[in-house]
Amino acid sequence: MTDSTLFFLLLLPFVSFLYASVGHGGASGYLALMALFSFSTATMKQTALVLNLFVAGIAFYHYYRAGHFTFSLFIWFALGSIPAAFVGGLFSVDPSVYKKILGVLLLFAVFRMLFTPSVGTSTKALTPLLAVLVGGLIGFLSGLIGIGGGIILTPVLLLFHWAKIKEAAAVSALFIWVNSGAALLGQWSTGISLSLTVLPLIGVALIGGFLGSYYGARKWNKTRLQQFLAVVLIGASFKLLLL
Repeated sequence: MTDSTLFFLLLLPFVSFLYASVGHGGASGYLALMALFSFSTATMKQTALVLNLFVAGIAFYHYYRAGHFTFSLFIWFALGSIPAAFVGGLFSVDPSVYKKILGVLLLFAVFRMLFTPSVGTSTKALTPLLAVLVGGLIGFLSGLIGIGGGIILTPVLLLFHWAKIKEAAAVSALFIWVNSGAALLGQWSTGISLSLTVLPLIGVALIGGFLGSYYGARKWNKTRLQQFLAVVLIGASFKLLLL
């Protein structure tokens, strides 16, 4: 094992810990790490989605057990996102274009972490048709780029006051899980397969994801950690956009 590989494996659970603490699978963070460590773009998308499945799954478990999940809020977004994520997973993006799109989305993740809108105790009624359309757009981008869509859905839920912070985290966790699964099915239907080298990455990411979601679902303060992660994402984003 090289020093570079060891360093990557040490950083991976830290990223999954931070993302899972807010109900996310961590795909944008994994993609940032893989970009910083010069992973092949041919393997980045499916690797991030597989890690998403495991980490978002454990995050949803903890947020659900803590009583934060609302099925009636989740289902409308999922109805639009699942088929759209499958379609997005069918497409293969040119590596240079892929890097630019990913760089912009990572900046969106930074915005989400540093400028999460304040949310009161009251929420507004959801418009089902709008939720299906929003879910479809996020789902397609998720499949195309290799993310679960939580970095987009969570701020949308908060900006429109459709959910409180913990509720948004729980809904986003399951949203990420179904989108990641649909996107992977789309990729596998085109003949793309995964290497067994992803197995140790899953194990390492799960350790961080389990601990992060456990504490996050129980009102753990994570502001400083999110700010630190934002610095990592900014570095990866500028590398993708400028190099």
